[in-house]
Amino acid sequence: MDEERIAGGGKVTLQRLALELGLSTATVSLALRDSPVVAEETRARVQTIARVRGYVANRGAASLRTARTNIIGVGLHDIINPSFTELLAALEEALSSAGKTILLGVGQEDVARQTRILGTLAEYRPDAFIVSPAAGTGIDDLRALATSGIAVVQVTREVEGSGFDFAGSDDVTGVSCAVSHLVELGHRRIAMIGGFDAASTGRGRLAGYQAGLAAHGLTYDPTLWAAGRGTREHGRLAVEGLLRRDDPPTAAVCFNDLCAFGALMGIQAAGLEAGADFSIVGYDDIGEAALWHPALTTVCTRIPEYGILAAELALARIADPHRPVERAVLEPYLVVRASTGPMRPLNLSARSKA
Repeated sequence: MDEERIAGGGKVTLQRLALELGLSTATVSLALRDSPVVAEETRARVQTIARVRGYVANRGAASLRTARTNIIGVGLHDIINPSFTELLAALEEALSSAGKTILLGVGQEDVARQTRILGTLAEYRPDAFIVSPAAGTGIDDLRALATSGIAVVQVTREVEGSGFDFAGSDDVTGVSCAVSHLVELGHRRIAMIGGFDAASTGRGRLAGYQAGLAAHGLTYDPTLWAAGRGTREHGRLAVEGLLRRDDPPTAAVCFNDLCAFGALMGIQAAGLEAGADFSIVGYDDIGEAALWHPALTTVCTRIPEYGILAAELALARIADPHRPVERAVLEPYLVVRASTGPMRPLNLSARSKA
């Protein structure tokens, strides 16, 4: 049997497999890659024997021959937020279908850590990087990745002026749409919870908040912007602070859905009902948003769609490093659920429980 013929010590190489199976190395290589050029029976035979023998492909040698490793480095600033889990799933699906493997690094909103992690990933000679930059990332931080010819694509966030491809959502339009929804429900004192200037998403969503107010003749009040990270904790603390004001808002648009979940908890803790006493709009439309009680009105940023676009931009940039820089920006849309409703004066007695 073939299994008996190739038994023995020593490292199992492609050449050894080919010799023992009586096939050319090219045929064995194609069979291991499941190429239809090789007959199905031969493919199955080669793959079975290789598996039994514990054969591992020499990716380093292959990359020297092809100038490709088929590895894509993915650098995200966060994976705790489920929106980035959805993004990563979309990237993996699109890139896996193209024969690529992902190596993941997480910067945790720390530029120095991001630089260190992406530098380590670069040692594996990825064909491209897909990066959602940490807050405070500068142009030079990203350009350093491309010095060895590695393609760079930005996703969700971008460093403006860096000259790299980008795929994401139109944050200005998205938040402006959320504000318009609240104004149409009669709200005039509308807060924004979360966001910060050090990230393009923070700048874009704040600009959308201001543009939404201006479009309806409302004055931007900086004291109604509760800046901060996009976490449940910040959302809850922010809404509690807003409710303690002498002139509290009656609604808020949040930097992301996690902030909105925290705000919903803060509203409930204050003895108020979201959607009746106080309206909340989230941002992203992660899967959890529809499951809350009340279900969260939010802006769908189309994360899986722009994740696929980011993967396609990376593949295109690998194929043609000199192609024009492209920005693929999707228009988000509002998903109305139960956490928003017509404006009515806050129940002051309920507020006293906060």
